[in-house]
Amino acid sequence: MKFMLNGALTIGTMDGANVEMAEEAGEENLFIFGMRVDDVDAMDKRGTVGGEWMDEGYDAMDYYNRIPELKQAMDQIAGGFFSPDQHDLFKDIVNMLLHHDRFKVFADYEAYIKCQEKVSALYKNPKEWTKMVIHNIAGCGKFSSDRTISQYAREIWGMEPSLERIPAPDDPRQ
Repeated sequence: MKFMLNGALTIGTMDGANVEMAEEAGEENLFIFGMRVDDVDAMDKRGTVGGEWMDEGYDAMDYYNRIPELKQAMDQIAGGFFSPDQHDLFKDIVNMLLHHDRFKVFADYEAYIKCQEKVSALYKNPKEWTKMVIHNIAGCGKFSSDRTISQYAREIWGMEPSLERIPAPDDPRQ
């Protein structure tokens, strides 16, 4: 949200803060990719893993074995390509992504690549890129710290915010 205020364009899945950002700036002014909640639910309820019917339909190894560039990237990470002085530095990340990923990251990989291509294409059109940036900046007012602190004061701390000026400790008007 702070990046949005400074003109950054968001690329991400439709979850968390991205939902609120899309509500404020319009989903057309963000780069949203991947599965939605209904898609994830459907994947969880049915599917095959290794050719056998399973209650859970996500198997990271299916994506790993089917998408050559994803396999190459994971193999490089696992093999220490990015950490030559400590080859097993990222083994826990690799293990999690391949065997214990509750976020189903690989299922969104191909959608991410297509979305990144849209980002790259738009970036080559400065006028349209700038329009999208302006829509984001204009739509991010809800995320100001003033509004957030006022809301917290009311809803969390149980007090009404005040605009009364509190003098600084060294202010002679005290």
